[in-house]
Amino acid sequence: MKTIGWLGSADGWYFRDLQRATALPHWSEQISISPLSFSDLHVAYRGGPTSTVGFGNLAEESFDALLVRTMPLGSLEQTIFRMNALHVAQQTGIRVINPPRSLEIAIDKWLTLEKVRAAGLPIPRTLCCQTRDQAMEAWESLGRDAVVKPVFGGEGRGIMRVSDPDLAWRVFSTLEQLRSVIYCQEYIEGPGYDLRLLVIDDAVFCVKRQSMGDWRTNVSRGAQAIAHEPTFEQVSMAFQACRAVGVWMAGVDLLTDAHGNDLVLEVNAVPGWKGTAAGLQVDIARVVIEKLLFPTAR
Repeated sequence: MKTIGWLGSADGWYFRDLQRATALPHWSEQISISPLSFSDLHVAYRGGPTSTVGFGNLAEESFDALLVRTMPLGSLEQTIFRMNALHVAQQTGIRVINPPRSLEIAIDKWLTLEKVRAAGLPIPRTLCCQTRDQAMEAWESLGRDAVVKPVFGGEGRGIMRVSDPDLAWRVFSTLEQLRSVIYCQEYIEGPGYDLRLLVIDDAVFCVKRQSMGDWRTNVSRGAQAIAHEPTFEQVSMAFQACRAVGVWMAGVDLLTDAHGNDLVLEVNAVPGWKGTAAGLQVDIARVVIEKLLFPTAR
């Protein structure tokens, strides 16, 4: 029996979807998935060459892989400990997906984009700073039309398009007062959609995300995911972006600008697949399990 440890919500659609996939006839007695809690995570050294990682009464050897789908709110101390514990789990031989270092990178939009840029991939003009004056200067340099995003965030939450000087002043003033890092990116007038390339190991699944009446294209905000055949270059960009961040599974978002150039917007290390599965009529949960637990069976 192979077991996946699930570090995420046990009440959500994705856990239920993986449960459904593990219950398929040819797997029903081979695979199980167990929900775990970060609050139960502990690390112990009891002599010998290695430390041991466990969750409550469950030891690390109980799992063939840990699938990390969330990091719950906690103190700075708790967050650092949890990430370090995942590093220890990986060092002791357990497979952690995505690897802890890639999670540390991908949770930070600015660092992710910097890794992608350093790998030679095209990205939008982006400036990160900490003061209102620096942000106003950045906003001016981006043509007075920019997207302001939280450095830590997802599903389109907290993203604003700022094209008014008074609004820009208010937004940047507020962020400075909150001691936030200000992430300011040029607004790109795309074709009315962007592309989500879901990479799972060596497989790629692509949909076009289109939203009526909203420039944001997150499926969680109501955008429609439509099957799309990516070009060789787009697939190559997705794989390069994943290598740059170090992820095994990710959602890579591409946007085509007015000149026909594809740009990498984000690399999401905890990607949803509900919209992609529906748009492509593919059992993504089954693919995740096959790639994760049976990598040679292709």
